[in-house]
Amino acid sequence: MRCTIAGLAVALAIYHVGCSPRPSPLETTGAVTPLPKPVLQGTMSVEEALAQRRSVRSFIDQELSAEEIGQLLWAAQGVTDPRGLRAAPSAGALYPIELYVLTPEGLYHYRPGSHSLGAVVAGDLREPLWQAALQQDALRDAPAVFVITAEYQRTAAKYGERAVRYVHMEAGHAAQNLLLQAVALGLGGVPIGAMRDEQVQRALSLPREHEPLYLLPVGRPAQ
Repeated sequence: MRCTIAGLAVALAIYHVGCSPRPSPLETTGAVTPLPKPVLQGTMSVEEALAQRRSVRSFIDQELSAEEIGQLLWAAQGVTDPRGLRAAPSAGALYPIELYVLTPEGLYHYRPGSHSLGAVVAGDLREPLWQAALQQDALRDAPAVFVITAEYQRTAAKYGERAVRYVHMEAGHAAQNLLLQAVALGLGGVPIGAMRDEQVQRALSLPREHEPLYLLPVGRPAQ
């Protein structure tokens, strides 16, 4: 299924030729790709995944498949209930988290409702992200970096000044889900919070209201 991700990058590149300004990631460009259906029964227990989870910062040079990327995104923010409830709990079910994945082909925005990817920017942005996040090599070396951002106003509209606390809790829930799913898939990852927020937003062309909270490089452990 790697051709699915690569095909999305080609479609985005075609779209951007002669197009200015670049649309918001939440606007459709026509380059939307459905992800493979998530697996609901794996081969590793939650207890085994918890016992084996460690921070992994070195990866072999091998891309993740569309199935793996889709499963990781679903674990973090996928819809798990007909009412639209997701894998990670959210205060008031307001879901302020916006999730992206960066691969060598480009940056993609996860759409939980349709379990699909929307193309945002074509090309390998790992180097500028590495620069914006204090030159942590896992960001440059991993075949995929999952970017957890938040739109605080969605939660603040109901919870006021408590919103920041609730949003940060939710980001932690989503990150842990993703990291445990990575272990269950035979992958490894590390949560990174040290970054220059505005530089990350510029490097990835994120909307102003999508504030980056967590960077999660994921790949096959080098050892």
